[in-house]
Amino acid sequence: MRTNQITDEERLKAFKSVKKPEVIDKQKLGVRYHVEDFDVNDRPRGFLEAFAAILKHSNYRMVLEHFSRVSARCSHCAVACQVYQATGRREDIPCYRSELLLNVYRRHFTLGGLLKGRIASGDYLTDEKIREMAESFWNCTACRRCALECPMGIDHGLITHLGRYILSEIGIVPRALVVSTREQLEGPTRNTSAVPVPALKDTLEFLEDDMFEEKSVKISFPLDVQNADYVFFPAVSDFLMEAETLMGIAAVFRATGDKWTIGTGYYDGINYGLFYSDRILERVIKNIDVETKRLNGKSVLIGECGHASRSAKYFLPTFCCDKTASPVLNIIEYTYKAWKDGKIKIKPDVITEKVAYHDPCNLARQRWIINQPREMLKSFCKNYVEMTPSGENNICCGGGGGTVSIDEIRPYRTTVGGKLKADQIRKSGCEVLVAPCANCKKQLRELVEDQGINCQIVGLHDLIYKAIEFDVPQPADTEELSNGKGVAQKEGK
Repeated sequence: MRTNQITDEERLKAFKSVKKPEVIDKQKLGVRYHVEDFDVNDRPRGFLEAFAAILKHSNYRMVLEHFSRVSARCSHCAVACQVYQATGRREDIPCYRSELLLNVYRRHFTLGGLLKGRIASGDYLTDEKIREMAESFWNCTACRRCALECPMGIDHGLITHLGRYILSEIGIVPRALVVSTREQLEGPTRNTSAVPVPALKDTLEFLEDDMFEEKSVKISFPLDVQNADYVFFPAVSDFLMEAETLMGIAAVFRATGDKWTIGTGYYDGINYGLFYSDRILERVIKNIDVETKRLNGKSVLIGECGHASRSAKYFLPTFCCDKTASPVLNIIEYTYKAWKDGKIKIKPDVITEKVAYHDPCNLARQRWIINQPREMLKSFCKNYVEMTPSGENNICCGGGGGTVSIDEIRPYRTTVGGKLKADQIRKSGCEVLVAPCANCKKQLRELVEDQGINCQIVGLHDLIYKAIEFDVPQPADTEELSNGKGVAQKEGK
């Protein structure tokens, strides 16, 4: 059954209330694509050649063959698209966006389209159409909420991903993603935030000292421990921006005593390939696999990051198909199980603010992680409130699909893409919003700032760190813990 129905009058009202289409017009001038040196007359040929190569070496043809034969123009998906609800523009309807690519497929890659082209000699792909696709595909947050509404089961998010993949093969992709993935795959630091190993060690040592002062318990970040149960890959930006999230995760492991480690060979869970290129997606996934095997770890543990978790969970078995791929776990799953097993004690009266939970699309859309964090939060946040809709039908933060990394379109993200989310946060009245995803945190912080909402954005483990309780303060600052030596200990300090 379709939900969130809106009338034409409501659409018009939403369109008039947003910061107007000039924001979108400025976006078109402001986005900086990394464009290779293609002549505008030659770019359509490059697009079609890239499209043909992808169809030959993947299974996208089977999907497109089905989608191109069913109706993709009913606009039922419009009621679920927060971008369309904010603008009211036909170009922002998901099925309109999908038709841009499906039309190219029908015309140039089906027998009927080729014969029709020979007879009618028209409807060729042009550079103007390519530019329209580039703008349209990057307006989308790839949240896949529209897939819940499509009566024909068309996955518009998948079509958007394929369109971006083809464009990236001819050099049309946001510069921010190109720069980040280049450093991750070819740069000296091998991570998207360019954090070198010495800086990583200094950061973790500082956090260890901080935690000891606050908790009177030795809590460590083990590095390069062989045969650990879990090899930990957070979004590398957490090492720079999310100290309390990392401290909360380390505190959980201190409580459980399980053996975990961070590898210094590779320590970035971010995978921008999920947003725009299967080739990049595969290369990043294999880096995680190689590092896990180097340390002889039993499982891959992803931090508070939606897209990093989805990338590893669904594509590690796909691209590492030698049947030796490690199982993948999100940190919320680990913490929830430890809490249910009674290994973690949380004080029930520490968090007094009104708290709400935001579902990252990559964790909730497939019904993967929905209830677990809510159970934990309700146990020690007595003033917990629920935002509606939530769970698998959640509203995206507005920066999904990699758009949060493109700082040039921040006005678009916070006044158009994130407008519906801002309205939802206001309505909940929450003072603290828990968002267990690095991309969501960045987008939501910019969103509440630009929208003038008084709300703090934190991770789930930020609150757990504040409320976690240890039985007895341990004089363990000199003892070697069962989960391996910490940074300070490894350095002989």
